[in-house]
Amino acid sequence: MKQDLVMIISERKSIDLLVSEFWRLGFLTLSRRLGTYLPEPENIGRFKVDAIGRQKEKYAIGITLSKEEIFSSDLIEKINFLASRKTRSSDKPILLLIGVHDIYFKQVKEILLNVDEKFRKNIKLTRIVEERVKSRRDNRQTQQVIFS
Repeated sequence: MKQDLVMIISERKSIDLLVSEFWRLGFLTLSRRLGTYLPEPENIGRFKVDAIGRQKEKYAIGITLSKEEIFSSDLIEKINFLASRKTRSSDKPILLLIGVHDIYFKQVKEILLNVDEKFRKNIKLTRIVEERVKSRRDNRQTQQVIFS
């Protein structure tokens, strides 16, 4: 039970970091999975999507890959399908933002070499790194006292 809770928190944190990458690229988040205020995105085909974003006329789909998904046999099919999506009205390609934990980044990069050449330009691979930001208080506690 406790391990499931840790897994959900980790998955939520991964999606939070993916959404922050959306924001860094200038996309407004329209829907996201495991969020509080935004609606859950609908499945695209038979695949789950973690976030959907928009920037003027451009759209983006965001997914995070877990260890099980990286080593599954239908990963290339999933990436090909999601990267081939186009908007309904203007027929523009939709960006696929893939968030991967740092330890699996090289493996996924090699897997992306097997994706169709015409869809590779619609894919942006990003690292999901959980960093703890140091505060000034942490710095003060680690310094040695010169005068006492």
